[in-house]
Amino acid sequence: MRLNSQTERHPQFLPHQIASKFPAKLSRPSFNFNEPNSIRASLQFLFQFLQRKPRTTSSSSLRARNTRKFAAFCSINAKANVKIPIPPINPKDPFLSRLSSVAANSPETLLNRPVQNSDSLPYLDLFDEPKLMATPAQVERSVSYNEHRPRKPPPDLPSLLLHGRIVYIGMPLVPAVTELVVAELMYLQWMDPKQPIYIYINSTGTTRDDGETVGMESEGFAIYDAMMQLKNEIHTVAVGAAIGQACLLLSAGTKGKRFMMPHAKAMIQQPRVPSSGLMPASDVLIRAKEVMTNRDILIKLLAKHTGNSVEAVTNVMRRPYYMDSTTAKEFGVIDKILWRGQEKIMADVASPEEWDKKAGVKVESEVACL
Repeated sequence: MRLNSQTERHPQFLPHQIASKFPAKLSRPSFNFNEPNSIRASLQFLFQFLQRKPRTTSSSSLRARNTRKFAAFCSINAKANVKIPIPPINPKDPFLSRLSSVAANSPETLLNRPVQNSDSLPYLDLFDEPKLMATPAQVERSVSYNEHRPRKPPPDLPSLLLHGRIVYIGMPLVPAVTELVVAELMYLQWMDPKQPIYIYINSTGTTRDDGETVGMESEGFAIYDAMMQLKNEIHTVAVGAAIGQACLLLSAGTKGKRFMMPHAKAMIQQPRVPSSGLMPASDVLIRAKEVMTNRDILIKLLAKHTGNSVEAVTNVMRRPYYMDSTTAKEFGVIDKILWRGQEKIMADVASPEEWDKKAGVKVESEVACL
């Protein structure tokens, strides 16, 4: 539905003046701006008329009738099958309640509005009225999905964890994971060498769940060496599983700061030989020697961080050795078991004001917004 640009628009009329221009077959309710129900009735009446299907007449008589009866309101080139897509009026609609309030208290705001250049009818432009829109304080409350957040678009989840000095290892130790973890550790030390770093571990080490090797043992040693070079305290927490090289990283945390969830598990095992394919026998022998060297290094490091002798660790590692939280504590892999409410390993969550202060955001008070 389009407006005829060649016809001069007439100023907007009061609802009772508009009703006088309508055919007599439509009911004409009385309108009173002091009664909200009357406003709703007027809008219902207007929308019913706009959705009314015109009679089937000749184009000349239809055009003449439109020009004669509707020129005071607006000029419309009506078509037989055209309807304005306006939903039915809901008496409990909060928009209509606010519209009634504005119309009763300050009707000049709605009636003395400048004519807009649009394809919508004049009274349909009331939906753009600023007084009918939510205040900034209401918008802020409606989009507040978390009270502990800065009042600006949130970052992605990995960045949010990094901002909290949390490094999460939730995959096998493949080169991409090692690169990311080492980079995060170096970055957190550069940001503040005195604040602790929290490493949450849920990894199967250099193997998958089915035992197939997916990474070299050097991947775990790279993260371990990066941890040893840091000046920060390293708090390690086992969540789920810490197997193989991941168990070494769990035990390499700062003494007294190595934790494990009650239902997590740890497992130490000998390094596995990667698939050799069609390698010559001499190359297989070289790789086997390299695996044995990595096994000796792993045994020495585990003995160092668990407080056990090399012989004890060697005997345990002859077969895969699974440990629950209690057994891991007895073996020396961890120091404490994290029961709910028993241990606090992180600082309190910052208040919304502290988040805004760190983010450099100045928030206006709701009174000022209103």
